[in-house]
Amino acid sequence: MKLRDFLVVLRTRWRIVLACLAAVVGIAAALTYTQTPIYTTHSSFFLQATDPTPEEGTSPTYLVSTADLNTYIAVLNSPTVMKPLREAVGVPVGTPLDVSASVNEDTAGILEITASDPNPQLAAAIANKVGGVLAEVAPQFTVLLSAQDLTLVAKQITPAGVPGTPSSPQPTRNLVLGALAGLLLGIGLAFVRHTLDTKVRNELDIRAFTSKPMLGELPIDRSKTEVVTLERDPHGGYAEAVRRLRTNLMFVDVTTGRHSFIVTSAMPGEGKTTTTVNLAMAMATTGGRVLLIDGDLRNPSVARTMGIEGGAGLTTVLLGQAGVDEVIQRWHDTSLHVLTAGAIPPNPSELLGSEPMRELFDKLANEFDFILIDSPPVVPVVDAVLLDRLAGGTLLVVASHRTKKRDLASAVRQLDTVGAKLAGVALNFVPVNESDARRYGYYRFTGTAAEAAELGAPLASVKPRPGTRGKVRADSKGRRVASKG
Repeated sequence: MKLRDFLVVLRTRWRIVLACLAAVVGIAAALTYTQTPIYTTHSSFFLQATDPTPEEGTSPTYLVSTADLNTYIAVLNSPTVMKPLREAVGVPVGTPLDVSASVNEDTAGILEITASDPNPQLAAAIANKVGGVLAEVAPQFTVLLSAQDLTLVAKQITPAGVPGTPSSPQPTRNLVLGALAGLLLGIGLAFVRHTLDTKVRNELDIRAFTSKPMLGELPIDRSKTEVVTLERDPHGGYAEAVRRLRTNLMFVDVTTGRHSFIVTSAMPGEGKTTTTVNLAMAMATTGGRVLLIDGDLRNPSVARTMGIEGGAGLTTVLLGQAGVDEVIQRWHDTSLHVLTAGAIPPNPSELLGSEPMRELFDKLANEFDFILIDSPPVVPVVDAVLLDRLAGGTLLVVASHRTKKRDLASAVRQLDTVGAKLAGVALNFVPVNESDARRYGYYRFTGTAAEAAELGAPLASVKPRPGTRGKVRADSKGRRVASKG
């Protein structure tokens, strides 16, 4: 997985990461601030064995060996030591005392003491009293001392001070560790969720099944109940996304030279018909003659989507009941023409794969500059494969948060098996907060009224320059024209 793919997963599943981060940091904060503060302090003692009644010519002191010091460390928390230590610091019998010791490796006879307690004064008292208590009970654990009647003396080197800040808990450290743990947990869960997700969410999911380019992402505004089209919202993010898809598809068309594409999807309900209609409208604005064919003879919906008559169409021509020029409908006063499906036949696959269909398509390809065919879905039926043989390529529409990964994999596999010319993929129904439209928006026309009329800019997009007198009005057919001011 590349870094870009990693970032795409995090961007898609950021809520999981944020939730885990907040949860773990919250738990760490709660545990930190409910713990009893513990104060820790340190002291050190030098231990030596002394003969209280030395003979003449002998040394009154003896060096305590490291083995003896380790013995004292081993018995430090025994009842023999803890009982007199509690009495020395004035705590009740049975009260636990947290005290430990270690041997200084660099110097002989030095014992390092560490004491901890919720009471800082008590911690300091414990650390300062341990040496004397050990000196009193040491002869019980050292054979040499008891045999020679020697006395162990503890000289304090470094007294323990009263600590001002607790050694635990450490809020900063705990919160940082909690944040790191929450971040790692969130990232892990995000990738687990991504792996187990059965639906296509973004471009990363699509690239797992095909290397064909992503030609466009079409946003959806879930706050709107109506179908967004170029005519209803010519300046919105969806319109700009369709134009971007049109531009990318035209670049692909340069390599094919057939000037025709079919638009299909893996399964029904993924928005292929709406995408085809809006793409055809966008194609028509480039000035060429564009033909939109409803090639879905099983469930035709182009006529219903565009609100035009669909009783006579492609099947009518293929059955020889009418000429193609008689059933092709022009969309308003644009260069877009529509050939609806006509009556639903009992043998759609046979009709689409027939010789009359090929001859009809060749004839239409010579009459129009660009042809788009709304095709049935790939997985349920074979019709899209038959239409791909006629057109220059196939545009596969994938519905974000709707298309299942297994259906996409099946569609791509079927197209590859028959050698279909898959040109690219368009991701449909991308939530507005995940699409590029939220970041870039669109640019409105800022020229003069005359320039607006010449370019066909919509009336609402015109912003007259300061000092100009040009005005824009709509004619009887809804077109933007310039009027002299």
